[in-house]
Amino acid sequence: MRRVLAVRLDSLGDVVMAGPAIRAIAAHAEPYLLTGPRGTGAARLLPQVRHTREWDCPWIGNPAPEATPRNLRRLERLVADIAPDEAVIFTSFHQSPLPLALELRLCGVPRITALSEDYPGSLLDVRVTSRELPWEAHEVDRALGIAAAAGFPLPADDDGLPALVPQHRSGLRPDGPYVVVHPGADAPARSWPAENAAELVEQLAATGLRVLVTGGPDERALTARVAGSHGIDLGGRTGLPGLVDVLEGASVVVAGNTGPAHLAAAVRTPVVSLFAPVVPAEVWRPRGAPTVLLGDQGAACAGTRARICPLPGHPCLAGVLAEQVVEAVQDLLAAQTGAVA
Repeated sequence: MRRVLAVRLDSLGDVVMAGPAIRAIAAHAEPYLLTGPRGTGAARLLPQVRHTREWDCPWIGNPAPEATPRNLRRLERLVADIAPDEAVIFTSFHQSPLPLALELRLCGVPRITALSEDYPGSLLDVRVTSRELPWEAHEVDRALGIAAAAGFPLPADDDGLPALVPQHRSGLRPDGPYVVVHPGADAPARSWPAENAAELVEQLAATGLRVLVTGGPDERALTARVAGSHGIDLGGRTGLPGLVDVLEGASVVVAGNTGPAHLAAAVRTPVVSLFAPVVPAEVWRPRGAPTVLLGDQGAACAGTRARICPLPGHPCLAGVLAEQVVEAVQDLLAAQTGAVA
């Protein structure tokens, strides 16, 4: 089969949302998925992905590595080892594929497809623009459109939703139903205030729900504060496969616009999405499971892509009260009960 280098170089959630497009490639060729350090773990969880490689990209990574000859030679060695017949570069609307396309062309990749508003010259063989994929297209649809333009349409029997391979039981799931609260986010501008999250855990526990609080190793202080004496603190204890297992077993997941929200939706767990509008919700909201979107999408920070909130008091999310989130959780739980009945 043809070897196709599929590239998504940014974060965990971005890689998850590129999953349906990778499946589309896999229906026609052998995909080799190249990701950045923050997306490697998710790449290994995608169905039909047998080959993964990692490269830290100087123009996409955050924090970005230095653009050195040594770093670029590492990319050259990776590409030479794969010897792809072609490459498909997946980017968001605000990212340019052209620096990578230049590198891949110099590595001898004979056919390259990407979305580019800028004139690509001889760098792209198949160029997709906003005429075919408007900037407000959801990330899943954007990636699928790029793959289709490259000649890899999604098979008719594929639902086109993000999905993950099943994980082994981690031993961290408690008996009975529970809700997960994931208070952290990659960017502070996308985080719900910790005091609001702690109040949510207390209120959910008061309704009789068991609450698990998740987070990475560097978020242990945050998860301990949010869990308090009412939740179960799993901060730094899960690892990515264990986190996926915990999210899959949850009745509802409460999270900001961050990778675990997309992991939860990919395993079909309903999500209460505390979504800061620094990026547009129509582009990055979780897809794959029922979702309730909270947060002022018309706040003045909308569309700024800010990592640090540019407004005093973080109004887009600080104004979301714990009571509102409890109501959203209960609505999702009631919808599940009604579906079962």
